[in-house]
Amino acid sequence: MPEPEKKDETANGQPEESVTPDSNGAPLQPAISLEVSPPPEEANTLKKLSIELPNDSVPVTSMGRKDSVWSLGESQPAEEVDKPIETPTSSLLTLKPVSGTVTVGGDITFVAKVEAKDLLRKPTVKWFKGKWMDLASKTGKHLQLKETFDRNAKVYTFEMQIIKAKENYAGNYRCEVSLKDKLDSCSFDLEVKAGGSQSIDIRSAFKRSTEGQEDAGELDFSALLKHREHKQQDDTPEVDVWEILKNARPDQYEKIAFMYGITDLRGLLRRMKKIPKEEKKSEAFAKKLDPAYQVDKGGKIRLAVDLTDPTVDLKWYKNGHEIRPSPKYIFEHKGTQRILVINNCALNDDAAYSVAAGDEKCSTELFVKELPVKIVKGLEPVTTTVNERIELMCEVTEEGAPVKWMKNGVEIPTGVRSRYRVKCEGNKHYLVIDDASLEDTGTYSIMASGGSSEAHVQVDLKPLKIHGDLQDTKVMLGKPLKLQCEISPGNVPGRWYRNGQLIQPNDRINITHKNRVHELSIETSSLHDSGDYTFVPEGYSHSLSAKVHVIDPPKVHLEGLNFVDNTVTVIAGNKMRLEIPISGEPVPKVVWMKGERVILESGNRVRAETYVDQTTLTIEITEREDTGNYKLVLQNEAGEASASIKLKVVDIPDSPDAPLVPVIGGDWCSMTWEPPKYDGGSPILGYYIERKKKQSSRWMRINFDLIKETTYEPKKMIEGVPYEVRIFAVNAIGVSKPSEPSKAFTPLAVTSEPTMLVVDDVTDTTVTVKWRPPETIGAAGLDGYLVEYCLEGSEEWIPANTELIDKTRYTIKGLTPETKVFIRVKAVNAAGASAPRNTQHAVLVKEVIEPPKIRVPRHLKQTYTKRVGEAVNLVVPFMGKPRPKVTWLKDGQPIDPAHVSIRNSDCDSIIFIRKAERSHSGKYHMNVQVESHVDSADMDIQVIDLPGPPQTVTIEDVWGENVSLSWTPPKDNGNAAITGYTIQKADKKTMEWYTCIEHYHRNSIAITELVVGNEYYFRIFSENMCGLSESATQTKKSALIVKEDMKVKIFDYNDHDFNEAPKFTQPLINTFGIAGYNTTLNCSVRAHPKAKVTWMKNKIIIGDDPRYRMFSNQGVCTLEIRKPSPYDGGMYTCRAINDLGEAQVECKLEVKGGFTFYELMQRGVPLHLIDKYMTETKVVEQDK
Repeated sequence: MPEPEKKDETANGQPEESVTPDSNGAPLQPAISLEVSPPPEEANTLKKLSIELPNDSVPVTSMGRKDSVWSLGESQPAEEVDKPIETPTSSLLTLKPVSGTVTVGGDITFVAKVEAKDLLRKPTVKWFKGKWMDLASKTGKHLQLKETFDRNAKVYTFEMQIIKAKENYAGNYRCEVSLKDKLDSCSFDLEVKAGGSQSIDIRSAFKRSTEGQEDAGELDFSALLKHREHKQQDDTPEVDVWEILKNARPDQYEKIAFMYGITDLRGLLRRMKKIPKEEKKSEAFAKKLDPAYQVDKGGKIRLAVDLTDPTVDLKWYKNGHEIRPSPKYIFEHKGTQRILVINNCALNDDAAYSVAAGDEKCSTELFVKELPVKIVKGLEPVTTTVNERIELMCEVTEEGAPVKWMKNGVEIPTGVRSRYRVKCEGNKHYLVIDDASLEDTGTYSIMASGGSSEAHVQVDLKPLKIHGDLQDTKVMLGKPLKLQCEISPGNVPGRWYRNGQLIQPNDRINITHKNRVHELSIETSSLHDSGDYTFVPEGYSHSLSAKVHVIDPPKVHLEGLNFVDNTVTVIAGNKMRLEIPISGEPVPKVVWMKGERVILESGNRVRAETYVDQTTLTIEITEREDTGNYKLVLQNEAGEASASIKLKVVDIPDSPDAPLVPVIGGDWCSMTWEPPKYDGGSPILGYYIERKKKQSSRWMRINFDLIKETTYEPKKMIEGVPYEVRIFAVNAIGVSKPSEPSKAFTPLAVTSEPTMLVVDDVTDTTVTVKWRPPETIGAAGLDGYLVEYCLEGSEEWIPANTELIDKTRYTIKGLTPETKVFIRVKAVNAAGASAPRNTQHAVLVKEVIEPPKIRVPRHLKQTYTKRVGEAVNLVVPFMGKPRPKVTWLKDGQPIDPAHVSIRNSDCDSIIFIRKAERSHSGKYHMNVQVESHVDSADMDIQVIDLPGPPQTVTIEDVWGENVSLSWTPPKDNGNAAITGYTIQKADKKTMEWYTCIEHYHRNSIAITELVVGNEYYFRIFSENMCGLSESATQTKKSALIVKEDMKVKIFDYNDHDFNEAPKFTQPLINTFGIAGYNTTLNCSVRAHPKAKVTWMKNKIIIGDDPRYRMFSNQGVCTLEIRKPSPYDGGMYTCRAINDLGEAQVECKLEVKGGFTFYELMQRGVPLHLIDKYMTETKVVEQDK
């Protein structure tokens, strides 16, 4: 019996994986598994790779299966792996990787090189395994990717190193290099040869590796398909699962795999199939069933087995269900032979059969082969006419055999709603069409498993006869319309058309067909029903036609125009076009009349026009005379109609008279006007107002909402600019012409009140006040100020000046001593006097003594330095009343006016020296006295000049190429400290001087790198803050550099003792600070060893107070006080201590806060109160 083509089931009825041979007979492998056997030390980490293969080489049947996977390994040769399609690339690789071979557990390295001479940046290199797998993410302990760059050769080297190779690493690899639009790639193969035998742990072999484990860096491609959580390593005892699986039934494989953590069940089954099975000798069967049987449909088959024990109970099964004896299934016994006979085999007998003898069981498969069905009698061609019955018959060899009916190559539907009927009577099959149509013409065929037959069917039309034609009809609008015709054959349908358009039946139109009569009826006719009607029989080229004419009496439709009382209102001067809808069929004749006058269509200004659905009355330019009643008359063969329309012509109002402007303000005015004499036939709705500057021609509207009244107050005008205004009247028709402009008017306003009125001076009989001009003066300008005063207790204001004054300071004279007065100032211009500015308090008429106070500028609190010949101009302000007496002293002696000019005023003193000399340097003392009150201040002036040259310059020694120089400081330092020296050299031959060193601070130096054989002179300049000395001191002798043996002359010298007790080179200076602004105190100290610096306030050490920051850099000590307040004032001390002693300096810090003198003056506080406030503040600060 032949083998089955494709049938493989397990004992439990589940189909196993199948292999379909290709066209060459070689079996294709839709599913390939990769099983990795690690080295002995990693025997428990066997891995499996299953990857979907999107390749055309996989059969279509396997492409749709979930188990259609592939792997890199399992004895697949490298040349069989699909190579990537080579695309046109640029040659970037100068050295390409070559194929290699490695044993399991060995190492191998693949190298690629790229030349970088013509490259602007580093190329990108990717390593792939197979077609798509990027190895960059798989680096770890088994795979390493390296890259290096040789700067000399300008070559990039890329390496892929595989460490401890495994069998599954074998396959095709690819190296791809890319740079912008350039691309180069190279494929190479890796062959891994197996080493010794390795033990396999089945549980680890079929477990998928997870990320994060020890081997996560291996080429574990299954991790790309599915990520799994890390699981703890099982510490259960080792179990030989292979033995368990070998002894288990196939239906128990899945349960055992789940029990021992095996997830790759398909790989397990494929591995099990490769294990050679040991044939066990059956104890119950002497001869088992064959693996498969085949029988023709309707035939008979015998399944036989031989038993070793004839007494054993035997049961037969079909697909797992026990078979009972019946006429179809017959059980026979012949000695030890047991036979199952299956009679009349059908397709449902194709199944798996098994027989059980005790505990043993054997199985087989039965394949039922179906014989082809042949056609005995074929179809015959048929020719008929429409509406006739068609029957096609075919006879086959088998009764009830399935067949397929087709028309023109398309299967015929045979459902319940199909117009085709199919029936079978024994071996005969029929196709019936009860009511044939033209569409049934075609080629019909029947197909059986063993043959087919076809025949042509032709359906033609019957001849057409007309018994009653359509008649032309005329009907009144709204009446019924009926058209009919009679044709034969009577069962022929047809279509009705009006003016070539197909007519569809609806609620108004009814189309009927009864026997040979076709009828079209319309219950209520309309004008659209007029036209040419045509009836076309279906399938015939002949048609029947008739004309229908619907007539309608004329009508005038005024209801849709929304005219109140049929009155039309038109604005005079506009064009009027009155369109009146009309109706009537045929189109009526139209006549327009006004009174007894007929309006013709040929009129110029007034004319009438008539169209199919409307009539139009047109007046090009309407006039007041066009007002009146107009009559419209319509006439046609169906009747007559008329209508009356009233026309009313309205106009805009006349312009109002020129407005009046009775009241004028600073930026506003008040205006009035009278209504227009003629309102244009429509009530006045309001007014618009426009204004313009007199010099301008541009009018600007100032209201956008209508003004109902005849008065208005325009605002926001520019003061001092002449304006004109005009009026527009508005009714429902429109806006009138503008009125005549009003007389020109100019808005003017008084100024604002003066500002900052304060008392400047008070004597026993006078009070001097001063103020600032008004903030707003206006276009009228400012003519002057008026000062008034009022005695305390009185309400009478007395003018202090009879004429206006221009200045902002005035002295009120002739006042009574010891009286109190209030003072106010007004600003006056052409518009009048402004609001007054008053003093806040009454002023006591009594002279006040103000103690003197010198306000030394900040730059004069330190030494004031000027160069000789420069001008000195010092201004020192002070305060005091009455006018203080100022005296100056220099170094305790009166100042000679011939050398120093001094000018004194009420508030300051000026020292002026046109050309400063060094004799002007010294300490200047200023003394300010008011009666018994005295204040003084000291200022240091230093006039500096260029220093003189060093006194002597000596050549101490000459050795080798070196010269040792020493010199003495200059006699004249220019009244400033010497900051350095500049040393120059000159060859005796040329005497051209070259600078050796600048800003040198010491008095001796060694000049090096001199030229052997030359003879040198040296000179030295002194330097201070003014610059270099005008001349230099030159050595008297020259230094000859001779070539001789170098001998070092050792001088005896004593080490200089740099130890020094602390000494302040710059003391602290009394400082004034401003509340809220950071203040710093600075001094400098010199000491060796370095001194410890401590800051104190009022003899108390300042600790880690965050308000203070202390710095010390190169001996400069700084104390920063952050945002001081008046409480931070006091005596500050800086103390420096080292092992040799200590030193300290002090200064006074005064923090000014609260109201200043200027702020009090701005607030208008009298001077005696200001003096009292300042004195109290000073006393409080001293107490604090």
